[in-house]
Amino acid sequence: MGTAVDIKIKRANKVYHAGEVLSGVVVISSKDSVQHQGVSLTMEGTVNLQLSAKSVGVFEAFYNSVKPIQIIHSTIEMVKPGKFPSGKTEIPFEFPLRAKGNKALYETYHGVFVNIQPQKGKFTPSPVDFTITPETLQNVKERALLPKFLLRGHLNSTNCVITQPLTGELVVESSEAAIRSVELQLVRVETCGCAEGYARDATEIQNIQIADGDVCRGLSVPIYMVFPRLFTCPTLETTNFKVEFEVNIVVLLHPDHLITENFPLKLCRI
Repeated sequence: MGTAVDIKIKRANKVYHAGEVLSGVVVISSKDSVQHQGVSLTMEGTVNLQLSAKSVGVFEAFYNSVKPIQIIHSTIEMVKPGKFPSGKTEIPFEFPLRAKGNKALYETYHGVFVNIQPQKGKFTPSPVDFTITPETLQNVKERALLPKFLLRGHLNSTNCVITQPLTGELVVESSEAAIRSVELQLVRVETCGCAEGYARDATEIQNIQIADGDVCRGLSVPIYMVFPRLFTCPTLETTNFKVEFEVNIVVLLHPDHLITENFPLKLCRI
């Protein structure tokens, strides 16, 4: 039988924040005594650019130029050369979670192009009132063909705490065409690259319907969206990459008109 090595972290959920201490034990199991040249343990945190099927032909030109960004690196010597007895040996360890140099510790995150392998932010509410009419829409080819409508509403804040819902309300003041549906679309925008070039990819990560059918005029429709834990992280902006989020209010009108209003969001964790 060979020697088995296992690393066990004391904290069950394995969630840590900058400045805390990562602690646990290294468990070495062997049927017979084992001679060794010492045991050391290294903790490393990196930010990586990864290619996906969506990025073929986009990133290859500068992929090799974007090296992994090391944000934390620490090595400790646990045991000097010697011999482990037969059976199970547990060696405790502790790592302080401090960023390397002047870098910041980013929250662990897995996206389409950006992976972060291991912050608290400041939250300042930023309410937004909006009005949507044919005249306020952008990227419209035949504005004269659009039915007349007037939508008003507000978002309680576009600076959002990631553990709290996005809230607000929407009121359909008037609309010549019947409304089929009103939806909220959450979009993640990843931008990464280097001096050779940048690429931007927007991915829908959540879509919820807040109204179905022809909404009563003058009725307040609540806006309420919980941020999905697995697909969001605090908004990040660094030299080589950005992770941002946007929400679209999407209104479908009969027969086939699609109205979209975009709002950039800033997510933080406090």
